Amino acid sequence: MPRCPAPIAHDALRRFSHRLCIGAILAIATPAHAQQAQNPSPISDTTRPHPRVAESRADGERTTLSLGELFVPAAAAARKRVTMPLVMHLHGTPWLIERHIAKAVPHAALVTVNLGAGSGRYAAPFADAAKFSALLDEAADATARITGRRPTWSSVTLTSWSAGYGAVRAILSTPDTAARVNTVILLDSLHASYVIGGDPSAARSKDPAVNVSDLDAFTRLAADAAAGRKRFWITHSEVYPGTYASTTDTANALLASLGLSRQPVLKHGPLGMQQLSEARREGFQLLGFAGNSAADHVDHLYALGDWLRAWKVVQ
Repeated sequence: MPRCPAPIAHDALRRFSHRLCIGAILAIATPAHAQQAQNPSPISDTTRPHPRVAESRADGERTTLSLGELFVPAAAAARKRVTMPLVMHLHGTPWLIERHIAKAVPHAALVTVNLGAGSGRYAAPFADAAKFSALLDEAADATARITGRRPTWSSVTLTSWSAGYGAVRAILSTPDTAARVNTVILLDSLHASYVIGGDPSAARSKDPAVNVSDLDAFTRLAADAAAGRKRFWITHSEVYPGTYASTTDTANALLASLGLSRQPVLKHGPLGMQQLSEARREGFQLLGFAGNSAADHVDHLYALGDWLRAWKVVQ
């Protein structure tokens, strides 16, 4: 159930902020309803400025992998550590993610993967369980060519924005690959289909139930995090896709699986974001934010660096 088709540059965002993500396509699990389009959002936000940093390349070394691109910040390359953390980010402008890593966790290596429109494109390569492990090894080999020493990954953190959750779900769906992941951060980045008959875009008086089977890999991770065995951090907006479950819907389903309730709060977040709710238990944290425009959705991607610094989850 994809979100935005491609990483959004800030000039394009200003042009298209009146609707959520043009061309996003929903791949419904029921064959009869495949290829349903997301309902376009007419909402725009002129209340907050949604600041965006100018594009710039962080200092470091880069190399192209079989899937994605490796970035080793200058600080990490100079240290030549035997062990170092790895962050793998799914869906998001590479220069921006590299900037986040170079400033927030400069001792970590980064792999960014961008595969275009739809969560299905992110899920497909990782349907082969061997692909994730092979990519981790390939990244270690490439890092060795940069630093002169092949690192052991001290931790593996997966971060995703928007449609990138398709890859995260595929990786977590296999026990062996899930075991290699220490931390997951979803940035307004978790959807599911509805349990529905007929046309999901047809008028209705209320939303159907979330198809919780779409969330199985995430509910397992949430349980592990709530027990202190993993770390799972989720942020979500109030964007309403209409033809499939929103990030608010799926967040509520995860909370129900843990027997947790949201606590209402009113806090400032990065970029002037407005936090409205939260839920926490051990290594599990969920933060709900106001906003149902495209700009509100993109804020979560731009805020990643602030959250990495605040949460200190990459070790």
